Parts: sequence; C-alpha cells; structure tokens
Amino acid sequence: MRLSSLRSRPSGRRLKHDGTEAERLHEQRDRLIRGTIANRSLETHFQPIVDLKSGRAVGSEALARFAQQPIRPPDVWFAEAASVGLGIELELTALDLALEQLHRLPTGLYLSLNASAETIMTERFRSVLADVPAERIVLELTEHSPVDDYLQFERSIQDLRSRGVRLAVDDAGAGFSSFHHILDLRPDVIKLDIGLTRGIDRDPARQALGRALLAFGLETYNTTIVAEGIETEGELATLRSLGCPTGQGFFLGRPSRLPNRRTVPAVPVPLLVPELEASSVDAVRTRRRADLSGSPR
Repeated sequence: MRLSSLRSRPSGRRLKHDGTEAERLHEQRDRLIRGTIANRSLETHFQPIVDLKSGRAVGSEALARFAQQPIRPPDVWFAEAASVGLGIELELTALDLALEQLHRLPTGLYLSLNASAETIMTERFRSVLADVPAERIVLELTEHSPVDDYLQFERSIQDLRSRGVRLAVDDAGAGFSSFHHILDLRPDVIKLDIGLTRGIDRDPARQALGRALLAFGLETYNTTIVAEGIETEGELATLRSLGCPTGQGFFLGRPSRLPNRRTVPAVPVPLLVPELEASSVDAVRTRRRADLSGSPR
C-alpha cells in the first residue's frame, strides 16, 4: 500500500508538470499567432503557372511566407494557428495580403489562393472577395483540407462560383481525399501532385497515371490541369508529350515577391518553344551557363 502510494506521487507531479507545460506552450503559440495577425507580419510570394506550349504565364499562386522567429515552414504556422483556434484568422490575413497585390499582376493572369474548406465557408471569407474581379480568382482546396458536408460546402460557394470564381483541387494523385473532392465538387482546375510529377520522365507507372488523370480531367470533366513541382527539363518534356496544358515548379519559376513592375518571373523560353532550332537552343544554353559561372559571354 505504501509502495503503491509512493509510486503514484511522482506520476501525479509529472502529470501536473506536463499539463502546465502544455498550457505554457499553448499560450506561447497563441501570443505568437495573434501578434503575427495583428502586425500582418508575413509576406506573399508568387509562383508563376505557365502554359507549357507557349511558355507564357497564365496565372500565379500566392504563397504565404513567415520570416519571423522561430523560422518554420508555412504549413507548420497554419497548423499551429489551427491548434490555438486561430487557423481561420491567419488564413484570412494571408488571403487579404495576397489580394492587395492582385492589381500588380498583369491583367490577363489569374491569382490562385490556398484556403481550407472551413475558411471558404465563412461569411468573412466571402466579404474578403466581395470587391475583387471574381473571374481572376482560383480557390485551391488541398487534399489535407477535409470537407465534412459536400452539399453544404457547395451551397456556401455557389454564389462565388456563379460570379466567376473557379475552384481547384490540389494534390490530385496523392491520395483518396483528392479524388473524393474531384468527384463531389467537379472543380474547374485539377492540380497534379508533386509526387506524380517528380521523376515522371523516368517512371512508366507515373506516366500511365498521369495520362489517365489528364484524360479524365481534360476529356471527361473538361477541366484545366496544372502539373505541380516541375523541377527538371525531362519532367517538363514528358508532361508536354502527355498533353498536360499548364504547370508550375522551380524549373519554370521559383516563388518570389512581385517586382515593382506589373510582370512575373521569366520562363526559360528555349525549353518551352519547340519551333526553336537546335542551334538556337544550344546557343542560349551556352550563354546561360556562362552567366551562371560568371565567365564572359
């Protein structure tokens, strides 16, 4: 009896300590996220979405970036905001900052915004989009964003879609949830997951799945397809040969802040324009290598 009692006491103290530590961490996160929201201390970087035939940018995805300490990836920031009940508020802040720069994008480009289903269904979200040109907005719903009631979600965004806002499903090919989103929401844009794009030029299985998803999206649903995560010339060439119309990735343009002029980062033209003669392509590549090495042209 005495031994049992003695063993239980440290356990009780440990539980109390763990509880206090958890509360302290919660308060710390809450304070940090509230400060970030109040000070709007995050940046918006933009990554071009490119027509793979012409090499021209057709849109740009807005990506939140956090520079303050502690340095962590954006998904960690949003996850921690959600853990303290501030996920929607942080998302709305990021969306508001991105939309403030819409006028700096060339008129013909659309702006792709990431938002959770929970945020999209709020009245505050609709008010954020109230005064923007709806036809220039694409809402990206990721596989990791659960939709508990598809009918309710569709009703909540029906007015936005009727105004011209397009819906995109992210991470297609990464798991069951993305296919569920596609079948139930009939999006205007399907984004192929980076896991499918990565190494597609060397993997017949990825090519077969990519071909099937492209046929499904382009022919069955008449949607736009965007391949994410294009990082090599081989991946780009393979996706073009499969008929993928648009894509994005480091090979086409890294996320960056918008320059002062109304433009987007340039695309490596010789890799995207098939009409160029091989000699011209080689010449441009030679110049690019010289620029990178610092040697004279």
